[in-house]
Amino acid sequence: MPTGGRTDTKPPKLLSVSPADSLKNTRLKKVELSFDEYITTSDVAREVQISPLLAIQPVTTSLNKKVTVKIADSLLEENTTYRISFGSSIKDLHEGNVFANYTFVFSTGNYFDSLQLGGRVLNAETGLPDSSGINVMLYYASESDSAVVRHKPKYIAKPSGDGTFMFKGLPKRNFKVFALKDDNTNLIYDKNGEKIAFTDQIFTPGDSQKNSLELRLFQEPDSNTTINADSLAASKAGGKGRLGRPVAATPDKEGFFYSVNADTTDQSRKSFDITQSLQLNFTRVPVLNTEKINISYDSSEITVRAAVSIVSDSVNPKNLRVTTSWKENTLYTLKLAKGFAKDSSGVDALPGKYSFRTFDEDDYGKITIQLPSKYNSQIFLLCVMAAGEVVYNKKVVSGTVQLSKLRPGKYTFRLIEDRNSNGKWDSGNLFLKLQPELVIPYSGDVNLKAGWENIVDFDKPTSKKLLERGDTR
Repeated sequence: MPTGGRTDTKPPKLLSVSPADSLKNTRLKKVELSFDEYITTSDVAREVQISPLLAIQPVTTSLNKKVTVKIADSLLEENTTYRISFGSSIKDLHEGNVFANYTFVFSTGNYFDSLQLGGRVLNAETGLPDSSGINVMLYYASESDSAVVRHKPKYIAKPSGDGTFMFKGLPKRNFKVFALKDDNTNLIYDKNGEKIAFTDQIFTPGDSQKNSLELRLFQEPDSNTTINADSLAASKAGGKGRLGRPVAATPDKEGFFYSVNADTTDQSRKSFDITQSLQLNFTRVPVLNTEKINISYDSSEITVRAAVSIVSDSVNPKNLRVTTSWKENTLYTLKLAKGFAKDSSGVDALPGKYSFRTFDEDDYGKITIQLPSKYNSQIFLLCVMAAGEVVYNKKVVSGTVQLSKLRPGKYTFRLIEDRNSNGKWDSGNLFLKLQPELVIPYSGDVNLKAGWENIVDFDKPTSKKLLERGDTR
């Protein structure tokens, strides 16, 4: 059968624009773009924007090889430069190749505003660039901060993938600057999980693109997720172990059951992390008889009963943490005798027996983190994360932090300026003029392997890997 030829990878080509681009002293009602192939438009409400914004947005339609934008010309202001940006809304019909980032400009006066204002947007919690679903918004400086919750801005710009943004064609006026992760695309800050960023000062556009305006996007505290040591325990309150393996579950017909975060499928395979607690997660808060819960281990073919500590999880009282002085590469058995747990109505949990083997020293890696002296104070917290979990979160008291018994995986690092010394990252508050606490990320990550040690110089984007333990090269 015929193949149909090569796949079209070229975007549509703009053949003409009516009326012509860059007209002065004009109040347009309609703009028509003609292309060399059949096209379609998508997500025009988000992608097609006129700046400054109008109370009624332009209506964008497509037919065959043309895109038409209709404008409510009665809303246009005198002596104002307007820019219609099409974003990624225009594509060819068959292959979806995007005619990207075209902007049409016209002026209702006899000149074009040409000033610029730029910067970048960061996720305040991670310190990393952010751009997805975000609008940077300008309001006239004469307006109060509440304008962002009352009506749409005058100008908007979308950050690129690295978080940078640039307003062009601005008048010489003073502006307040905000960034908004606008979940419902109404260009108004509705809270309800939306993220906001604001500046502490007024900005005036200039004639240079070199702008260092920085916007740190945060979610206000009523629904904010903080980074602290307790979040590790909270993340483990579900029915999976740290590696995400399925857990053993013991149900009963009454619906009172529990799960254990240990892999018991193969007693010869090392599967349990000795830096963690053994967890029993119940469907209802249990009433315990701790004498009927015990852990033993094999030592020289002798079974030894281990001393254990059993505590309820501070985040979820339905979960128990069982801790002991775990030994490496050792077969452990958890025995839950009949009557070890009841629910409030007196229903017994079924007894159980679970055997699992702990990891050996060579199953772990080490990371040494070297911090510049400017961070060597108790103002800063060092936060280390792996697989979305916090594995270390403490105040910086020296220039070197050594972490051992780390599972292989990808690790990220950040410093938190703990202004109020509460041991966690705190978000901001728009109307209290409170910026979120500063987060300084490490430029990169570390892919840690078993038996290896990595040295991280926090001021440099790469880490040094030391030889594997026992390697003499």
